[in-house]
Amino acid sequence: MEVRRLITIDEEIMFEGGRPAASPVRKVAAMAVIQNPFAWRSVDDLAELIDAGEALGGILAEKILKIVPAAQVQSFGKASIVGEGGEIEHAAALIHPTFGKAVRRVIGGGAAIIPSTKKLGGPGTRIDVPLHYKEAATVASHYDALEVGLPDSPRSDEIVVVLAIATGGRPHARVPGLKIEEVVGQDGLR
Repeated sequence: MEVRRLITIDEEIMFEGGRPAASPVRKVAAMAVIQNPFAWRSVDDLAELIDAGEALGGILAEKILKIVPAAQVQSFGKASIVGEGGEIEHAAALIHPTFGKAVRRVIGGGAAIIPSTKKLGGPGTRIDVPLHYKEAATVASHYDALEVGLPDSPRSDEIVVVLAIATGGRPHARVPGLKIEEVVGQDGLR
């Protein structure tokens, strides 16, 4: 796996909806820009990208933990942007089969599915990384997203891979649904 760039974004939300947040919420994204080994050609065996996904999950989670301690990670999400020389299946190979296992190992848990999104695009393409509570995907206060993008990436033969976390839910969340204190933690949903 050839990595051209590693980037982190660190955002702290202190004020929302016309009033201060009870507790500031940090959203952090770690991104890798990698060479797409299958750009401009059709390949059935994507094992190389699947293996790279596990490595990238660990690398990006470790970058995030340099900014936010594991104990503060409440939500997570993942995304990928494939340059026009690739295909959506290349993104799926990177972020689905093995990526999450590495993320959970590094951050220490997370029973819920890691929500994801992927798209095809060129340099400057932006993507919304969905965020859900890491232990139970149906905690309504933590349905959120973080928008990311890089002005020079992905090039046509590259893929941008993103891991994002948040240290809390939306400030002033008022939408009804499962609350953190009601999480049972058995199935990753509730």
